[in-house]
Amino acid sequence: MAQFFENTQKPESALLVGVDSGDFDCEVSLDELAELAKTAGAEVIAKVTQKREKPDAATYIGRGRLDEIKDFCKENEVDLLIFDCELTPSQQRNIEDITDVRVIDRTELILDIFALRARSGEGKLQVELAQLKYSLPRLGGKGTSLSRLGGGIGTRGPGETKLETDRRHIRRRIKNLEDNLEALSRRRKLARTRREKDGAQTIAIVGYTNAGKSTLMNTLTKAGVLAEDKLFATLDPTARALTLPDGRKVMLIDTVGFIRRLPHGLVEAFKSTLEEAVSATLILNVCDASSPDCAEHLDVTNRLLDELGCAGKPTIAVFNKCDIAPDTGWLTAGLRSVKISALSGEGLDNLLNEIVKALPPTRKKVSLLLPYNMGSDAALLRNDGAVEVEEYRPDGLFMTVTADINLLERYQDYIV
Repeated sequence: MAQFFENTQKPESALLVGVDSGDFDCEVSLDELAELAKTAGAEVIAKVTQKREKPDAATYIGRGRLDEIKDFCKENEVDLLIFDCELTPSQQRNIEDITDVRVIDRTELILDIFALRARSGEGKLQVELAQLKYSLPRLGGKGTSLSRLGGGIGTRGPGETKLETDRRHIRRRIKNLEDNLEALSRRRKLARTRREKDGAQTIAIVGYTNAGKSTLMNTLTKAGVLAEDKLFATLDPTARALTLPDGRKVMLIDTVGFIRRLPHGLVEAFKSTLEEAVSATLILNVCDASSPDCAEHLDVTNRLLDELGCAGKPTIAVFNKCDIAPDTGWLTAGLRSVKISALSGEGLDNLLNEIVKALPPTRKKVSLLLPYNMGSDAALLRNDGAVEVEEYRPDGLFMTVTADINLLERYQDYIV
């Protein structure tokens, strides 16, 4: 009789490590690192922090504390150490030698999540580019045959040739990826230029990761974008048409989420994607109003937008999850803001009205009296505009319609 067994893969047990040097809130950053680890599929069993004026140059956290971590890892069968920073290649190698446990840092963890989430061809290219740029200076520490490089007896041999070959291959691949992404960036730029020429307006949804951007996109446009309670659930940008209350059609674009201390290499790799926010007519800065760090999340996003060149662009602060959030009145002071619940739909009418007010005027309300032989023009106005009144009168079809200014110019003679 055949027997069937279910293969279950046990999640890696991870220990989180951080140094509190006073530059940022170490506890909050470690909590966020725990969410990142959970998203990547790890099981966090403990967190370790060490107060230091600055990280140790050799081991980041100090040899004494590292010995304690080594003992803890042996006793608790820890598979992985995750450091809340970007380790240098020598620090990573030293920590692995002392603890005999695999070590990754914050950047490598985020890259792993990005690799897991990338779906489009461009997203995969961007992730691979960031991974190769990260791994290039770390090649010397990968594997025992490549880590014994230097001078003297026992260190010479084919390893160095292999290392140089690998480096040349990676540099070639990086150049190819950069060329491909540059071509895609030019294509995006042409598409944006065409949209601008056609008078199309775009709205970029930006904000901290897991703030509910994809849920908002799905609720407004039925886009079917993946929306999960995980960090970086969306990596590839999605664009969908949205019809506003005044009948205007705009392009709504969902973008990758931001995070504290987002590695510079990722910002560089995803520049072509983030350019969608730079070129947008209006930005919706979505933040989780139920989070105690809501104000900081808003600030992190604003700083990154400024770095990208979005300073001064019309922006609406969208406080999501207001149905489960405390009063956020103190946060909205001085901001053009709206409170919503993307999941339940609460406040979305107010958001759409605010979008109409914030966008540059391209439409106008007029009353027209069209002769009955202009039926095709009436159909065009119904299709491209928002008709409030339509009456059949003895002398023609009377319409009160809000439509694009450029479209209305051809009907100047029929305006009542």
